[in-house]
Amino acid sequence: MTEPSAGPTRLERVTTAAGAEVAVLTFDHGPLNLFDQAMFDAVISDIDDLTARPPRALLLRADGKVVSGGVDVHVFDGLTAEQGAQLWESLFAQICHPLEALPCPVVYAAHGLTLTAAFEIALACDIIVAGPKARFGLVETVVGLTPSMGGPQRLAERAGSGRARELVMTADLYDAATLHDWGVVNYVHDDVDAEARALVARLADGPTRAHAATKRIVEAWRSGGIAHADSVTPEVSGALFDTDDLRGAVRTFLGAGPGHATYRGR
Repeated sequence: MTEPSAGPTRLERVTTAAGAEVAVLTFDHGPLNLFDQAMFDAVISDIDDLTARPPRALLLRADGKVVSGGVDVHVFDGLTAEQGAQLWESLFAQICHPLEALPCPVVYAAHGLTLTAAFEIALACDIIVAGPKARFGLVETVVGLTPSMGGPQRLAERAGSGRARELVMTADLYDAATLHDWGVVNYVHDDVDAEARALVARLADGPTRAHAATKRIVEAWRSGGIAHADSVTPEVSGALFDTDDLRGAVRTFLGAGPGHATYRGR
């Protein structure tokens, strides 16, 4: 197990019972887990580490009563229009896009209040698991801003454009059950941390290369629709036939039946 670093976040690497490496990125930055510059810098550094050495699965979670009270407004104070644009460009380039590009399943666990940047980061993950008391909001309108780390468009992808405009324009808080009904939250569990860790372990023990292929095909659909996804699928999926995972799984399936394959991400 990797020793966690001191600071507003902790990045730990642990091993499942089957020997697969799981990474756990925890927000731990005071009572509100506010995204100030130190928090943004820490998350960027952690994602750089994960990009350089991807795990078999990643869990994002938070310590404390809330997941995050949002962005520290001092981050926005005094910015010019050019500086504001540069801020969003850097956060896309250093957080959202590399997080989405990780070649492994990424799960986000939300046990409590999850506002602004923390919610937008959740929307860049593959699967969101929430506790029944979790509440979500993009409340940037209180400072005359619109969410600009990808929240509106990723909400629209999951819930439809009308729901995205409602959530952003009203700046209301929405509970986990409502967002589960909308398709934004994937699962709602009483013990969200335990369930999220179990899910991440199960995904890590699965066919990592196939999971990465799934992400690439879905990303092709997101950027260019069904026709584009169809055009990349033969190459992306065809490459899996050269992996040890597929070859071993096929042999064990034929020899011993389903459920006996051991995946190593190779």
